[in-house]
Amino acid sequence: MHSLRRALYLALAWVSFALGVVGVFMPLMPTTCFMLLAVWAASRGSPRFAMWIREHPRFGPTVLAWEGERAIPRHAKWVAGIMLSLSIMVLLVTLSLVWLKLLLVAGLTLLGVWIVTRPEPAGVAAGSMARLVRR
Repeated sequence: MHSLRRALYLALAWVSFALGVVGVFMPLMPTTCFMLLAVWAASRGSPRFAMWIREHPRFGPTVLAWEGERAIPRHAKWVAGIMLSLSIMVLLVTLSLVWLKLLLVAGLTLLGVWIVTRPEPAGVAAGSMARLVRR
């Protein structure tokens, strides 16, 4: 059973990682939350895969900033803001149900406000990364 649980965590990690990569290119599809889920699952199924994500040049800094400080880098805030704005514009043009349109726009706006109000990381040093890996 232990190996089945490990395999399920690893499968969840790979699916989450793949969805996070898709989110880089598609509006309405988040990236960071899928990467955080991938690291969480990988740390239980394959610590080596979790380390690879943390060390990835594109995804690693954001994951480490969140794990270490619950902070979101400024560039990630900008990208999230732009993608949320694009998503809102797409929703406004494509949805015909007014109540659904208002609900989704309000939700995405609140998400944007939450993202902007998160602190920015002070920086993750090599020692901080080593502490995160040992968790």
